Amino acid sequence: MTEVTAAPFGALEGSMRDFRYPAGSNLLARVDGFYDWQQARRKAGVWPLGRSTEHGPHARCQARTDEGELFEGVNFASQDYLSLSSHPEVRDVAIDTIMQFGVHSAGSPALVGNTSLSLTLERKIGEFLKTEHVALFPTGWAAGYGVIKGLVRSSDHIVMDVLAHACLQEGAAAATRNVHLFRHNSVDMAREKLAKIRANDTVNGILLVTEGLFSMDSDTPDIEALQELAHEFNAILVVDVAHDLGSLGETGQGHIGIQNMIGKVDVVMGAFSKTFASNGGFVACRSRAVKEYLRYYSSPNTFSNALSPAQAAIVSKCFDIVASEEGKQRRQKLMGNIALLRELLTNSGLEVYGDPSPIVCVKMGHESLARLSSRHLPTNGLLANLVEFPAVPKGRARFRLQVMAGHSHAEVADAVRRLTTSVVSAQAEDDAIQAGTVKLEDLVQLTPACAAAPLTPATPISAPAVTAAPVPAEQVSPLSSVA
Repeated sequence: MTEVTAAPFGALEGSMRDFRYPAGSNLLARVDGFYDWQQARRKAGVWPLGRSTEHGPHARCQARTDEGELFEGVNFASQDYLSLSSHPEVRDVAIDTIMQFGVHSAGSPALVGNTSLSLTLERKIGEFLKTEHVALFPTGWAAGYGVIKGLVRSSDHIVMDVLAHACLQEGAAAATRNVHLFRHNSVDMAREKLAKIRANDTVNGILLVTEGLFSMDSDTPDIEALQELAHEFNAILVVDVAHDLGSLGETGQGHIGIQNMIGKVDVVMGAFSKTFASNGGFVACRSRAVKEYLRYYSSPNTFSNALSPAQAAIVSKCFDIVASEEGKQRRQKLMGNIALLRELLTNSGLEVYGDPSPIVCVKMGHESLARLSSRHLPTNGLLANLVEFPAVPKGRARFRLQVMAGHSHAEVADAVRRLTTSVVSAQAEDDAIQAGTVKLEDLVQLTPACAAAPLTPATPISAPAVTAAPVPAEQVSPLSSVA
């Protein structure tokens, strides 16, 4: 283990917020404080980031810490909501495409990077969303950043949900200083912001930005109401459907479909990496002029290589499955797993955020308890992502469990048992540390991280029978909105 120098915070203290704006004239040397803090957390076994799987995002898999320690467990950390990454038809089309087209797009969309497969995918997305004109992007992040930076100029305004994804917030910050944040999912506050802008500025444009499913809170806005606001105040609505498209709704059209807004939203952007088994993203709109403008004025599109032929073929095949009877059955299986997971977590005394979706976020609160809990997960055989600042506000840490159609009910119940065991152990440790009766270093010496990590499947506990109906909202406690 690398020797750790004195860190500005202990392993259970501080957050990435403390290192966001490092000071000092040497741009390289001034990040040493962050590295020292990171190493202190690694040494204590409470740095859960940077892990890698050995064989892909299966329901149960082997993984390594970022220092190479191997462990095995049930996997609720990967984003593969319909389990399409291992679908035989998806794998076959990837292999066939590589044999026919090779492995590389070899150019940007503007400069011969697209293939016939890319154009087919654009048409499929347009038909699926009833939003005819589609531009593909190399990642979902690039699509979110690119649509904002491509359309908005410095004199324009952006009205955005305060919990919008980083790609949207960074695109807004790069486009204009006139960024107005409204309280999470508050249509009333969005109206106030829009009215105030239009009372003083009737000349410049306004982009209203939200998400179909928020990835850290598992909740959704009133999309119809926001689109009506956009029309009322001569603004344009952008909805990010990265997490719900394909995975939710009778037809897989996500919350735009659930709210009967297919073909009615000004601009839809999304990512393929959650349900469609590939990197990549898209922007869909009803105007060819807007699509063509973005192709040449959205830098992530114009100056990045296009999706590879294999990626385009994979996503296209996934859209076929999503729209089929098999896709419907996979969504039903997914919703059954979601309902069971939320029910068992709640019955175990853990607080679950938001509404039923493939994202099941479990409240931890203070980072010390969250980190100590994460330390036990490898030993207890569970892959689950600990989320701290900057993904969520400081003091609101949580575990984000991501559910797949390929999980069995036994694996869902197994995950709850393993998480609950970890949290109970961590709570006792945190109480002792806060009381001063034990030090973190003593715990590390007694039970080093990944000690005795199980490399054979653990025996799951029995899961009670459960229908695919979602857990009623009154049984969960959603995160309070951020002002």
